[in-house]
Amino acid sequence: MNITFRSDTGYEDARVGRVFNRRRPARYPDAVMFAENEDDVVAAVNLARSRGWQIALRSGGHSWAAWSVREGGLLLDLSRMREMVLDPATNIVRVSPAVKGGMELNPYLAPHGLMFAGGHCPTVGLGGFLLQGGMGWNSRGWGWAAESIEAIDVVTADGNLVRADATHNSELFWAARGSGPGFFGVVTRFHLRARGLPKALTQSVLVFPKECYESVAHWLHEIHATLAPSVELVMLGVTPPGGHEPQVVVLALAMVDTHAEAAQVLAPFEHCPVKDRALVHVSAQPTTFAEQIEKQIEQNPEGYRYAADNAWLEGNPGEVVTRMRAAFVDLPNATSFTLWYSMAPLRPLPDMALSLQSDVYFALYTNWLDEAEDARHRAWLAARMTDLAPVTIGQYLGDSDFGTRPMKFMSEANFERLEALRRKYDPGRMFHPYLTLAGTVLNQNHWM
Repeated sequence: MNITFRSDTGYEDARVGRVFNRRRPARYPDAVMFAENEDDVVAAVNLARSRGWQIALRSGGHSWAAWSVREGGLLLDLSRMREMVLDPATNIVRVSPAVKGGMELNPYLAPHGLMFAGGHCPTVGLGGFLLQGGMGWNSRGWGWAAESIEAIDVVTADGNLVRADATHNSELFWAARGSGPGFFGVVTRFHLRARGLPKALTQSVLVFPKECYESVAHWLHEIHATLAPSVELVMLGVTPPGGHEPQVVVLALAMVDTHAEAAQVLAPFEHCPVKDRALVHVSAQPTTFAEQIEKQIEQNPEGYRYAADNAWLEGNPGEVVTRMRAAFVDLPNATSFTLWYSMAPLRPLPDMALSLQSDVYFALYTNWLDEAEDARHRAWLAARMTDLAPVTIGQYLGDSDFGTRPMKFMSEANFERLEALRRKYDPGRMFHPYLTLAGTVLNQNHWM
């Protein structure tokens, strides 16, 4: 167990060295502890209790809002816990929270013909991703990644290490799947159900000038609920390398085992009403996860300052398309991008904290290098999300920043249950609650 105090050499690197977003917060924990194993985690909880510290947790360090970096208390960093163990008889893999889904877990599983539908960005750690619900590869058809958690090992506020699943410590299991940084314990290990690696990963791609935005967006809203569940569908507003204005990119990825099936499920993309205006048209082309990951890294480069926001959209498709327009055709710079992600038709969710979703997920990711550009980019982001407020029902924790714009993120009943469980399992508030501005009322849409 390694602990660094504010007065120690190396404190600043321990505090924010693993924070992905270069827009680092001016928040300073009293100490940072790097746990090597579960005994260290138990010791950290006990130490925090003895000193009257609250605990914040960091696994991958990829939170846009740097939720792990809090003022005062103990920052417990889990990056040195690196377990990955597959049981080939059950396809259950035991994995530590800081393991990166795309860069580490899936390369480990691939020789076994398996994968886990972790975050699209391969550098995202599994801990925060899964606690937030886990919008991973083909969530539309495969479901949320949290649905593939069989069990967790968790250190509770009283310093006990317990196993939680559907029948043992089930309240902790319920809360862990969707509460995100509001979870009141330290997950030290996930037991995840892996799935078969698609044998014929195939994509269709259409790239349009921004003038085609309305036609393309209306068409996607008409067809997306009719697509096979093996198809992941996104629409991007993105500036191509060397380009000077955004383009509209439609990417359909078929998670299938044969090229014949791929051609069948991707056939609807041959009937786009403005296909003749496409700048690029790729039809049912074989691809690999390695190729997809390379694209994700290009879109999420390290060393940049980031601001992100998101919304679950619901309403008349015509109004939704109109209100999204500026976010797709008027990006603040060449590296920022907009995402429209199909979740239709919605799958019923199991009984877990995660409980809010709609047919369409929308997210904005703006990134830049110069600190002097902070205000301009954040203002652009706020303006675009304000455009969408009338068709927004809430947000997904994974791309949220409650300190900037809190919204509803779970059903009212589930939020009440979560808060009751927090009072039961963490009555002394050992774990930092959600990071918000003073006076913020959580789980409400302020414009309604």
